[in-house]
Amino acid sequence: MMQPVKKITSKTVVLPVKDIDTDQIVPARFLTTTSREGLGDKAFYDLRYDDEGNERPGFPLNRPEAAGCSILVAGNNFGCGSSREHAPWALLDYGFEAVVSTEIADIFRNNCLKNGLVPVVVDGTTHEWLLDNPGAELLIDVDTTTMTLPGGREIRFTLDSFGRYCLIEGLDQLGYLRNHLARIESYEQERAWKP
Repeated sequence: MMQPVKKITSKTVVLPVKDIDTDQIVPARFLTTTSREGLGDKAFYDLRYDDEGNERPGFPLNRPEAAGCSILVAGNNFGCGSSREHAPWALLDYGFEAVVSTEIADIFRNNCLKNGLVPVVVDGTTHEWLLDNPGAELLIDVDTTTMTLPGGREIRFTLDSFGRYCLIEGLDQLGYLRNHLARIESYEQERAWKP
């Protein structure tokens, strides 16, 4: 069950690397689970830790100022690669509520919407400002599809109406269908073959 997502207020953590694929978000060796819990520890695992399992101090998520940040500002073409749903699961379990980039891969974007992670695509100028200002406090409003920067400037972003509705209501696709179960059953009874 997803939690409703209406507004997100948080400082940002910036990962300025281009073409981060889903295997970098959560490496394939951690895909044996069907549970979302605990995947946050595996998010960006090979980038966050060295071969001995020690944190890489230079990695943005390992820095003290990243603690508690729920908005990830990522480089262009974020979430490319395979279609693994574990990638948004790992980001959500880590504590992220939104990902901001100039381009978010389509399948990853759809998986985000299905799981309650808000994908925000912004223009290049806004993106450059966000990359240059890690820790900026943002307000992301899912209902109005706006992101407010420090100083009050609003940036519009797009979400398809169904994805936006599901985020606001806290529904995944199955939850949406279950909300219409009585109508579905009525339709099925009307259409049932009768000898």
